[in-house]
Amino acid sequence: MLRSKNANPSDSPSRADGPQGQDRQPTRGHSRPRTLRTGPRTLRAGSILACLALAAVGLPAVAVGAPKVSVKAKVLPVPINPASSKSRTYPKTGNILGAGASVETQFTISGTEYGGFPSPLTGVVVYLPAGTKLHPQGFATCSNAILESHEVQKCPKRSVASPKGEVLGVVSFGSSRVQEKASVQAFFASGGKLAFFTEGTEPASIEILSTGSFSGASNPFAQKLTAVVPLVSTVPEAPYASVLSIRIRVGAAFMQGKRLISYGTVPKKCPKGGFPAKTELKFLSGETSTASIKVPCPKK
Repeated sequence: MLRSKNANPSDSPSRADGPQGQDRQPTRGHSRPRTLRTGPRTLRAGSILACLALAAVGLPAVAVGAPKVSVKAKVLPVPINPASSKSRTYPKTGNILGAGASVETQFTISGTEYGGFPSPLTGVVVYLPAGTKLHPQGFATCSNAILESHEVQKCPKRSVASPKGEVLGVVSFGSSRVQEKASVQAFFASGGKLAFFTEGTEPASIEILSTGSFSGASNPFAQKLTAVVPLVSTVPEAPYASVLSIRIRVGAAFMQGKRLISYGTVPKKCPKGGFPAKTELKFLSGETSTASIKVPCPKK
C-alpha cells in the first residue's frame, strides 16, 4: 500500500517539473493491483476534503481561465438507514420549513485547459442558507484511527452520514487517460467534522480520505463547509486524475424516545425566489469557480 507524503499542493516540496509550471512533489501511485491511499495522517501540513478529487503533473501548458462548474441541489427526506440509497425515509422530513432533511448535491466540472481536461480540483467551499441548523450531537463518530486506516466498514452504524455517492474522474492508466467511476461516502467525525471516503477499483485502485470543517458565514448564509482536495496520481510521472462530477446525498437522523433528531434542519422561513446557496471550487491553476443557486421553497 502506498500513502501520500504531501497531498496538500500548497505544502509539498519543490519540484522543477510540477504541473501548470508550479513546483510541487506529486503524490505517487500505480494502476492495479497497487492501491493508492491518502488520508489525514499524511496530510498534517494542511487540510483535506469534502469530498474528493484528483489532479495532474508534467503538463507544461498554463491554464487559461477557470473550469466551468454547474451545481444542482435538492432537499430530500431523511433516510431511516443513511447507508442505503434505497432506504425508506422518515415521515414529515424533506423540503418542509423547519423539518429535518437530507441534501443531495451534484457538481459538474468541464474544461480543457489542463491537457484536454479540467484543472485538478484542490478545494471546495459550500455555503448553507441562513436559518439552516446542524445538530451533530447524539450521532456516533468514526474514530480517526479507523478513518486513517481506510477501514470504514468498521465505523459505527450511527456515524454513517450518507449512502455511497459517485465521483466521475479521468485517471492515467498506462500511457492512456481513461474515465473512472468511484464511490464516495460521508461519515461523522470528531469535532463536528464530516469525513469523506472515496474508493475506486477500475481501472485504477484508489482510496482517498478527506475531511470538511464547518465555520460561520455572513448573510445570506449560515455556515460554510470548507475542505481541501488531495492530489492523487495513479501512475508515476503521469498526470493526476481530473474530476468531472461529484454526486452525494448527506443527511441522517435517529429517534430519541418519540422525538426525531435530525442532523440537518431546513430553515423556518424561505426568502422569495428560494433558499440561497453557493459553492466555490478551487483548482490547481490558482483559479476559483463560483456557482450560486436558489433551492426552491417548500410547496405550501
